[in-house]
Amino acid sequence: MFQDTRPAPLDADGGPNPWAEFRVDHPQERLRLLRELRDGGVPVILNGPGGASFSTTLWAIDDAQGRLSFNADALAPALASMVDANEAVAVAYLESVKLQFDLQGLVLLRTAHASVLQCRMPQEIYRFQRRGAYRVRTAGRGEPVARLRHPAIPEMQLTLRVLDLSIGGCALWLPADVPPLQPGTRLGEVRVDLDADTRFSAAAVLQHAASPGENHPERGMRMGCQWSPLAGQAERVLQRWIDQAQKRRRLLSLR
Repeated sequence: MFQDTRPAPLDADGGPNPWAEFRVDHPQERLRLLRELRDGGVPVILNGPGGASFSTTLWAIDDAQGRLSFNADALAPALASMVDANEAVAVAYLESVKLQFDLQGLVLLRTAHASVLQCRMPQEIYRFQRRGAYRVRTAGRGEPVARLRHPAIPEMQLTLRVLDLSIGGCALWLPADVPPLQPGTRLGEVRVDLDADTRFSAAAVLQHAASPGENHPERGMRMGCQWSPLAGQAERVLQRWIDQAQKRRRLLSLR
């Protein structure tokens, strides 16, 4: 869902918003993200009704008036339909993070030399981890762990150390005393305990397996696995955990 420039479906159908935990509510944090888009000249894809879209950049932020200004091609058919509908959804990437926010109050301003699309400052911005782009490498021998049955020996319960995790998959450590698995093997249901209070279940497929070499302190195999695919709740749990890991890493880098 989060790997392209199309907006993620955030409609909660009248119930609790399942994506609320990824919403940036603090005004200063929203402003910081918008400034990153503006200062970096980051491409922003505007998506309108009926699948219309075009690429632009954020040109100016008027914090006092609560307005954004995007560069615009006044002749673009997609732009005209967005202005007529008075709504669009913006999608942009800051490194491995996908940003998504609604644009309302659209006004196209034309000058002799350029055109500008203005709109109200968004009251909500959603931050999503780009699929497979950020991988959390775990430390130590504790959690996370993956619990599953050996595909060839169903009565054998395995608890494997998770070496790293991403939205796209994970790497598991298979000890030497466990019967090996072949690439292409479907692992069935894998329960991943991220910490004492956070877990999810998902199916996975073994993509590759390799020995770490003679100098490695342990004997075994590193197995690279791909989720196939994550269900909605599992994806949200892992998405949030990875997002928190990124935040901790940023805070540590500032010390």
